[in-house]
Amino acid sequence: MGHLLGADGISLAFADRVLLDGVSLGLDDGDRVGVVGPNGAGKSTLLRMLAGQRGPDGGRVTRVGGTTVGMLDQRDLDAAPGATILDIVHGDAEAHEWASDARIRSVHAGLLADLSLDQPVDNLSGGERRRVALAALLATDPDMLLLDEPTNHLDVEGVDWLARHLGARYGKPGASGALVVVTHDRWFLDAVCSRMWEVVGDGAVEGYEGGYAAYVLARAERARQAQTAAEKRDNLLRKELAWLRRGAPARTSKPRFRIDAANALIADEPAPRDTLELTRMATRRLGKDVLDLEDVTVTIPDRTLLDNVTWRLGPGDRFGVVGVNGAGKSTLLSLLAGRRQPDAGRVKRGKTVAVAELSQDVGELDDVGHLTPVQVVERERGTVVVGAGSSAHFNARTSIGQRAGTEMTAGQLTERLGFTRARAHTPVKDLSGGERRRLQLLRLLVSEPNVLLLDEPTNDLDTDTLAAVEDLLDGWSGTLVVVSHDRYLLERICDRQWAMYGDGKLVDLPGGVDEYLAVRRAAMGASDGDAGGGLASQASSSSSAAAVTSMAGSTASQAEIRQARKDVQRIERRLAKITEEESALHTQIADNPTDYTAVAAWDAQLRALTDERDTLELEWLEAAELAG
Repeated sequence: MGHLLGADGISLAFADRVLLDGVSLGLDDGDRVGVVGPNGAGKSTLLRMLAGQRGPDGGRVTRVGGTTVGMLDQRDLDAAPGATILDIVHGDAEAHEWASDARIRSVHAGLLADLSLDQPVDNLSGGERRRVALAALLATDPDMLLLDEPTNHLDVEGVDWLARHLGARYGKPGASGALVVVTHDRWFLDAVCSRMWEVVGDGAVEGYEGGYAAYVLARAERARQAQTAAEKRDNLLRKELAWLRRGAPARTSKPRFRIDAANALIADEPAPRDTLELTRMATRRLGKDVLDLEDVTVTIPDRTLLDNVTWRLGPGDRFGVVGVNGAGKSTLLSLLAGRRQPDAGRVKRGKTVAVAELSQDVGELDDVGHLTPVQVVERERGTVVVGAGSSAHFNARTSIGQRAGTEMTAGQLTERLGFTRARAHTPVKDLSGGERRRLQLLRLLVSEPNVLLLDEPTNDLDTDTLAAVEDLLDGWSGTLVVVSHDRYLLERICDRQWAMYGDGKLVDLPGGVDEYLAVRRAAMGASDGDAGGGLASQASSSSSAAAVTSMAGSTASQAEIRQARKDVQRIERRLAKITEEESALHTQIADNPTDYTAVAAWDAQLRALTDERDTLELEWLEAAELAG
């Protein structure tokens, strides 16, 4: 395995803030590294240093001679006036030079299928320009590929294609080249990456073997060990301080060593970790009727977005919506929110419905840009009661020393949401995109909605914040509709998925996102024999399950029904066994977090069990449908 890059003791500081402090990293052929960490910790800066776009204040970054480096950053595409997509992606290359390359044709199909190569870049949207920049980078096929948020502006289908493309290029045994990607898309990290770097925000970068799932397990174990050590230190600290307070003998010179020991313990006390914790909100009572779309049609000048659609939302329903760009997903949310009326049909609302909507651009905060986060929350509600006993705006899982049933001010709420005291008193117009999204989510939840509509809620949020948001939404008892390309989020917090294929219909997806991708690949004439064939075959199985489900009511013999019932019992026994095996593997990983080779092997076993479970669940659906 060839060595490509080494970073030796690199340091970097901005003003009085240290981003990197003596960090050493390395990249070899075949490495696929995912980079995570809080917003502002320095992930993008680290990528630019590895790419050679900026130098460190201290240390050095070395690359093997002849290694080509390509980087996708978050800045807008740099294009000359009048340049076309073809100019950006292929420059002066002749058509035959790239058209005969199957890999480049795949890039065109995956990222540029809906665009004309002769189209001027100036006329493209921000998302389209981002896809063109990514296509141009992939076409060059660099030895070392650095990607900063590559899934932004990609739909579920695009993210799936990119994961398979990168896996085929950098994930094969003996593959040359390395990949480093900064992204908040947890599914993408698990599908692509074999190692993780966490930029922890105090100048350090910690490494983990395995994908995102293995990283979460290993980090949880590290946190448990650190907590155990902290508890021991705190107990000893309390004993030492209690001894020092006993009286005059403690102030003599004779027990000086005990005073020094206590001072050492105090000096060693670490700074408190980020107390970011989004808490669960109670909801107003929902009646039997929530929101119903009845024979709804919505048209725009060039096409029909919704064509005679009927869709019913009940109390506690948790629906995720995926679809092609421009299919009308945001329009669907605007109908549910009451911001738009249908051209035909009606939207029926329950009497007790209270809707809150989180938009993509969080434009709702523009009117309060001069206020601070504390003032914005105070406008909605001055204080919130903590605990499940009262209005139950927050549950009993509170931060340090906070008792259930007590009131929290707007300042305390924003602090719990991860705002430092300085940021909580910064004008909203000066906040980052992630901070604005967190603030708007808190603003919505303190208003006690019972129907929550989320349009791409994961934009601009780091993985820790996403986990906190998922924890919040996982226990939220109202009706939830989520439009997102983040399949990890959809599969975690939603019970059912629906698809919009751009034909005016809203289609139930019994097989989830895999079924959606299978249908899209079939429509595009994609082959299941390319990279990511495992995903494709799973998706095909999803489609088969959906087809069987759609044949409900067909006649089956008594023998077939008996066999189906036996199959249901057999599958359920195996699913229970898989659960036990997964639990055992999780325990082994937690007990041996630093044995990277073993953790990688156990992680592979977990993935195989997950694949088997997915297949069995689809078989169970088929058998249960037949068994009645």
